[in-house]
Amino acid sequence: MSEYIPHTPEDQRQMLQSIGLRTLEDLFSDIPRTIVDRFEPVGLKPLSELEIKQHLNELASKNVDSTKFISFLGGGIYDHHVPSVVNHLITRSEFFTSYTPYQAEASQGTLTWMFEFQTLVCELTGMDVANASMYDGGSALAEAMLMAHHHTGKTKFLVAKSVHPHFQQITETYAWAADFKLVKIPQNERGQLDLEFIKKHANDKLGGVLVQTPNFFGVIEDLSGIKEMIGNALLCVSAHPLALGVIKSPGEFGADIVVSEGQVLGNAPNFGGPLVGLFACKQAYLRKMPGRISGRTSDHDGNIGYVMTLQTREQHIKRAKATSNICTNQALCALATTIYLATLGKKGFRELAELNVQKAHYLARELQKIPRLSLKWPQSPFFNEFAIQLPKRASSVLKKLRKHGILGGIDLSPNRFKNTFLVAVTEKRTREELDKFVHALQEVLR
Repeated sequence: MSEYIPHTPEDQRQMLQSIGLRTLEDLFSDIPRTIVDRFEPVGLKPLSELEIKQHLNELASKNVDSTKFISFLGGGIYDHHVPSVVNHLITRSEFFTSYTPYQAEASQGTLTWMFEFQTLVCELTGMDVANASMYDGGSALAEAMLMAHHHTGKTKFLVAKSVHPHFQQITETYAWAADFKLVKIPQNERGQLDLEFIKKHANDKLGGVLVQTPNFFGVIEDLSGIKEMIGNALLCVSAHPLALGVIKSPGEFGADIVVSEGQVLGNAPNFGGPLVGLFACKQAYLRKMPGRISGRTSDHDGNIGYVMTLQTREQHIKRAKATSNICTNQALCALATTIYLATLGKKGFRELAELNVQKAHYLARELQKIPRLSLKWPQSPFFNEFAIQLPKRASSVLKKLRKHGILGGIDLSPNRFKNTFLVAVTEKRTREELDKFVHALQEVLR
């Protein structure tokens, strides 16, 4: 018996007619032909379960085995080690199958780890309160902008050009829908924020400043003095959570809202998702924070219990007064983060961060010995990611590195920097792999 029951031509005709279209091609007409033409049809036909599994296995066998490559990819998603205990626990049925604690009294286990997650995020970021996670780092930053607007009533925001380009796109979408004005903060010659530009645009119309550290290009930003410059506007910082093991937390610089992409904390790259957004802020902004918050209380007999303390979504009583349309969170990914941080502990977390720093700086030193190759911003501090300047097109160099079994990094040509690519180093990269990268790049550049 076939396991696949497709829509009949008549089903398709009726659905298309209801939205004012004639053909399936009309439905997908907004997709550029240059993209459509790149994909070949899979060509599935009505087959039995056995036949379809065999056919799909044949198609899957054509994929490149990623384990045969040494990865130096970064740009927001990184190849970190995930301890076995993380996957062992998150795949337990009571965690893996649960969705959301609408009936809080029956969800004590979920609410407990959510409370622990929030506590860990506060310790990481140096903030007072945190929610039980967001969809990803990009939506978290955009929600921070929206929250700053709800607090200040202002619609002008400064967004650093050094923020992850995907994050910028998300904030631009939010800003377009809310009729906000975004002004881009340029980078200085060190690849850092132009502080004079921020000072110039800091006025009573400013709702907030959105920055990232380390920024998309790996450079650690100097956040000192920014909060004093912008006054009542909110300082929203997107931070690399693992870097917070060795650098000062944004809270120490007066940040009002701190967000992060938490993939590096116990979640595999997962082909680009799902991800997990961290979101924390000062106590004063608690009731304007998006998402959901678990709190600890006690019952009549003094027994500890956990409850859903705050939920800002419209369906949860607030309706038109809702401060966010965020409906849920990446609960399983957030649980993985909680287990990961609890497993490492404070000492282990710092040691892991130091290991990333040491390996990245070792590779940077060795790469600089190659003639005609240099760091893009040699005078600026970085954590575990840095940009290198080449004498050739980055795209061609990266293509040749793949022939050596190396995923060398991300081409920065689309990001205004010609002949430059971004290299990320994690604790998984061995000394032998780092040296292999250096030697392969030497050969490619000859």
